Amino acid sequence: MTIQANPSGLKIGGKDMTEKEYLLQARYLDERIRSKLQQIESLNDLATSCSAVISDMPRNPNRGGPKMADAVIKIVSLQEEINMDINALVELKRGIMGVIKAVPNVEYQTLLEKRYLCFISWEQIAVDMNYSMQHIHRMHSAALKEIVVPQ
Repeated sequence: MTIQANPSGLKIGGKDMTEKEYLLQARYLDERIRSKLQQIESLNDLATSCSAVISDMPRNPNRGGPKMADAVIKIVSLQEEINMDINALVELKRGIMGVIKAVPNVEYQTLLEKRYLCFISWEQIAVDMNYSMQHIHRMHSAALKEIVVPQ
């Protein structure tokens, strides 16, 4: 089995990976990117929140500084991770697109692209392609049999 190291930690290709597992990698990486974006949003909220304490005691001018600096460092680190993950996602989608394009049936290609590259629900794919859900699932099973996972 060939496993390539990549920043996202996902394995790319290999004998032990099913067709569906290979195609789902992009969705999982996209979800990880979205999760990191939510973390950044949460850290931004934390860094910019102010909690006023009313007191007649003299205040320490350094108070609160390290918390904000720590949050900014974490935000920058997460942004760097996100950029690496986005680059990995672009490359992964390019590879998946090549595998899908090798499927001889154009309708199968469309179904696979909608599901595994655009992350569209089965219901919406059925509407878009003007087929019943049952037929979409039959087409999907047949399309997966046409996929050749890269080694």
